[in-house]
Amino acid sequence: MLKNILQRLYPCGKCRVGKAVYLTFDDGPIPEVTPKVLAILDKYKVKATFFMVGENIDKHPEVFEQVVKAGHAIGNHTYNHMKGWKVSTAEYIENVQKWEDAFRRHCTLEIGNCTLFRPPYGRTWVWQRRAVKKLGYEIYLWDVLTRDYNPRRTPEAMLRQIQRCTRPGSIINFHDSIKSNERMLEVLPKAIEWLLANGYELKTL
Repeated sequence: MLKNILQRLYPCGKCRVGKAVYLTFDDGPIPEVTPKVLAILDKYKVKATFFMVGENIDKHPEVFEQVVKAGHAIGNHTYNHMKGWKVSTAEYIENVQKWEDAFRRHCTLEIGNCTLFRPPYGRTWVWQRRAVKKLGYEIYLWDVLTRDYNPRRTPEAMLRQIQRCTRPGSIINFHDSIKSNERMLEVLPKAIEWLLANGYELKTL
């Protein structure tokens, strides 16, 4: 049910082309986790999309640069991981634009403007979504939520969720955060191996 609702709110036309799947990581970059994710992705020669928190970009610009230089896609996840339901549209958009300032301040490569956006928690009001789109962003949520942030969620359960719910065009949600660290890093290589073995092409948004 939730998957159908999200697909209606955030349709992704290009995600339904071929047998592509999109690995996404939220809440980084952080030095304790993000470089380990990059090492796994590099091992399997696949690319992913990182929806970064602007505050973390400012705190850890060297990790941000590692992601950019590795050729992964970058998305706006607001500057302070802001929950849209609890703030005004003006405050929300100010935070989105503050993220853009951090992105420009620390990105030394010419990769153009960031056009990918994911609202933290997936929570926004319709008028906030309209305002974000007016800034030139495309909004992406997910249809496969690993819940790697849940300490009661086992890597085995996460892998079963991926295997059961992934379809061509699926967007799979991980987190490169301290909260998700051990579970996510254990399941990620197994998930990639399963996806590749089943003929999926892993792409960036």
